[in-house]
Formats: sequence, C-alpha cells, structure tokens
Amino acid sequence: MMNKEQKKQYIQNMTEQFDNTEAVIVTHYQGLSVTQLDDLRKKMREHGIKFKITNNRITKLALEKTRCKDLSNLFSGPTAVALSEDAITSAKILTKFSKENENLKILGGIMGADILDVAGVKNVATLPSLDEARAKIVGILRSPAQKIASILLAPASKIAILALEKSKK
Repeated sequence: MMNKEQKKQYIQNMTEQFDNTEAVIVTHYQGLSVTQLDDLRKKMREHGIKFKITNNRITKLALEKTRCKDLSNLFSGPTAVALSEDAITSAKILTKFSKENENLKILGGIMGADILDVAGVKNVATLPSLDEARAKIVGILRSPAQKIASILLAPASKIAILALEKSKK
C-alpha cells in the first residue's frame, strides 16, 4: 500500500510522463508471466520506451490534468502503459509481442493529439519507422545525384554525344 505522500508523488510523476511523451499506448497484460513481462520491458527499453504497470485509480487522477484524459476509460483491470517519443516503434513492438503472446491486449492510445483505438494502433505499427523513412528519402535524393556524377565523370566524347542527342529532340 502507498501512503498519502507516495500517492501524491506517483500522481505528479505520471502526470509529467503523460504530458512529456509523444505517444501513450494502453494494454492489458493479464496472463503474462513475469518472464514474458521482463522480455517485453527489455525490448521496449532498447528503444527508449517506458513500459509501466499502473495503479488504475491513481493513474486516472493523474490523467485528469493531462492531454491524455480521454484514455481514462481504458484503465480498468490489469493495465500497463507504454510511454515513448516514437509512437511507431512502440506500436510495432507491442503489436508484434501481442501476436506472439495472446495474453497482451492492446486497448488503445494517443499519438500527439490523436486518440487511437486498437485498429489505429495497429495501423501506426505498419508505418515505416523514422530511420526507415530517412533511408528511403536518402535513397530517393541520392539516385539523381549519382546520375549527374556519372555524366560528369564520363569522357568528353560521351558528353558531346549526349548533347547531340538532346539537341535532336
């Protein structure tokens, strides 16, 4: 049991975490073993994501003062939250883990200002991560540069032939 001071500290801590994270995903973990929970926490920690088991009644008090107040109806039963700056990564990890372990149920969440239901969280999980998106953009930007470089590095005769062909069009 928490005493009154510990409850105040918990509410203050959770309020700060809800306000200062980009994404919150709410789950039920009933039926997961301690080993499975530890495994999930480890995967989350590797990506800078906090996965916390919550005290529902006190967490609802913390939610009242945050942008996440619309999620309070999800806090019943054995509830845990994933708090992260990268909604896509946390959604991918939780979705994959819930497919492997049917006892983890995704209930919904919030990404930025958008409230997500279960389908919304699963849709976010299909998006490319920030690193994947950056790699695609770099690939797109690099290909024209490679073509220009290959033209510039070609012998002068090839450039003259290319210019001649372009002028005929």
